[in-house]
Amino acid sequence: MKSKSRRVIQIIEPQSVVEGAGVRLKRSIGGQALDYLDPFLLLDHFDSKSARDYQAGFPLHPQRGIETVTYILSGAVKHKDSLGNSGTIGAGDVQWMTAGRGILHEEMPQVRPEGISGFQLWVNLAAKEKMTAPRYQDISADEIPEILRADGTRIRVITGTVDSVSGPVSGISVAPTYLDVSIPTGVTFTHPVEQGHSAFTYVFDGAVNVRMAKNDADVIVQSPTLLVWGEGDAIQVTATDSPARLLLVSGAPLNEPIARYGPFVMNTRAEIEATVRELQDGKFPPTS
Repeated sequence: MKSKSRRVIQIIEPQSVVEGAGVRLKRSIGGQALDYLDPFLLLDHFDSKSARDYQAGFPLHPQRGIETVTYILSGAVKHKDSLGNSGTIGAGDVQWMTAGRGILHEEMPQVRPEGISGFQLWVNLAAKEKMTAPRYQDISADEIPEILRADGTRIRVITGTVDSVSGPVSGISVAPTYLDVSIPTGVTFTHPVEQGHSAFTYVFDGAVNVRMAKNDADVIVQSPTLLVWGEGDAIQVTATDSPARLLLVSGAPLNEPIARYGPFVMNTRAEIEATVRELQDGKFPPTS
């Protein structure tokens, strides 16, 4: 069967937002331009060397019904939670946290000369998984395989498979792919994406040439920009007159109703109201 290359159906310029106790971020999913890309609920990009932009961090806060994926490019973040877990994730590390039925979680960027840079992605959980026990997959930088292709393209495989190499994150029901791709000047990167899966690319360094679905025309997209891909079985991007670096993320849509209230994502308003009552009554997170 002949393959069909995906085309870009939406270009999103990240919005500047302030979250937590005063952390400055760039948001491209979960904002006005793109509220939701099933199953992805939010994508934030943090990148600053100025301590005042990030040192206030994200003090203890509740989460339910989602998974949070934190990927650090530089700097470090200390974390702890209501289950007694604590630690630090640094450059190249990934934390894939399943909040499930509920957790109180704190994330505090550390003030260092290199500042802090990285991403947080929220992935929705299916209705049948929303009340599962919380769990972590903490992946250190040296556990993430890096592929070097003959054309100079470097690919860090967090989850999914590239050139028969699979990433270390497993057991995620939406079968995600999460890649960090560095593309040399003038080189074209092509990657298969399963039919029916939602897919986006977040270009955070350099610029890329992509083809639009609306008019089948090529456009040059400067970083930082999020690209949403239409249907097909592969994506293709070309670095322009300088190297480019991007995230490629895809996953199976859940096709379920969602009800959102801050860090709580359930399927009905009644479930959200019950969660808020638990929080107000001091019964969140539940012990079983």
